[in-house]
Amino acid sequence: MQVVQSNQGFAPVTLDEAMRFSDMLAKSQMVPKAYQGKPEDVLVAVQWGRELGLAPLQALQNIACINGKPSVYGDAAMALVQASPVCENIEEYFEGEGSPNPVAVCVAHRRGRTPVTVKFSVEDAKRAGLWGKTGPWQAYPKRMMQMRARGFALRDAFPDVLKGLITVEEAQDYPSSGEKDITPPRPSNPLDALAPPATSTPTEVLQTPPELLDQQPEEVVEVVEPSEATETAWDLQIPGGEPRPCENAGSWVAAYLELVGKVAKAGKASAQARLDGLQKLRNSNTEPLKKLSVEQRMELTAALAKFVTPLKEMAAAEKN
Repeated sequence: MQVVQSNQGFAPVTLDEAMRFSDMLAKSQMVPKAYQGKPEDVLVAVQWGRELGLAPLQALQNIACINGKPSVYGDAAMALVQASPVCENIEEYFEGEGSPNPVAVCVAHRRGRTPVTVKFSVEDAKRAGLWGKTGPWQAYPKRMMQMRARGFALRDAFPDVLKGLITVEEAQDYPSSGEKDITPPRPSNPLDALAPPATSTPTEVLQTPPELLDQQPEEVVEVVEPSEATETAWDLQIPGGEPRPCENAGSWVAAYLELVGKVAKAGKASAQARLDGLQKLRNSNTEPLKKLSVEQRMELTAALAKFVTPLKEMAAAEKN
């Protein structure tokens, strides 16, 4: 097998060589257990690493698949950003230490851009249902808050460096939908806040005519350039109910996904009715969706696809 050796180690040249290389790594006891005996997973992880700038073994140590979503560990994301020529500096510190509500702060400085500042407080963690959560949030709460602020800041300031990948810590915070988890075992560092659960599931959201769903799953949240004239507040519009105020885009996305999960899992409704409900929810929130960043809309689309794809299969089976 012909391979190329560089300062990043050995790397296969052709697809056939990559497959043989992955098979050899999968047989090794020196790779994470999650990849042992799984050459296909090794190949995908190595390819993701190549696109990010990670050598094959670095990729296996730092890339994981959570609920079908490729992701990179937070420490590796920081390393990739700091190694990029567009990164000027990353500041991390705490405000109000010793007070009842300390705040983790991350300031990402990108050359030629306004610094991105993200804060995550104890109150944010409590609203997200993370404070006191079993695991790292009990053992290392300060570290968890730091990782929250870091994850948001790096993704907002350096989406091109991270190639659109979310962090493993963020992906671990999403509810499982039954997909295979090939995560190398590490402590969990959740990143994205979850909105408080809605007080009730709006039954009205399940009454949209079926013809409104004649589109592909990825079109449920279409990528539309934000309108400069749009000044809509971050309110989640609930069909048939009162709007739910949200503090910012991040909390709006979390609240939207929370409601999407309730509609998609309404067990007594047919699959088609649930699809109709998702479309009605989307139609009611056109303006806030337009205001989201490209990265937020990509995240939302990927999350929705996990619900829409199986529901469409169920709806087709119901017709038969």
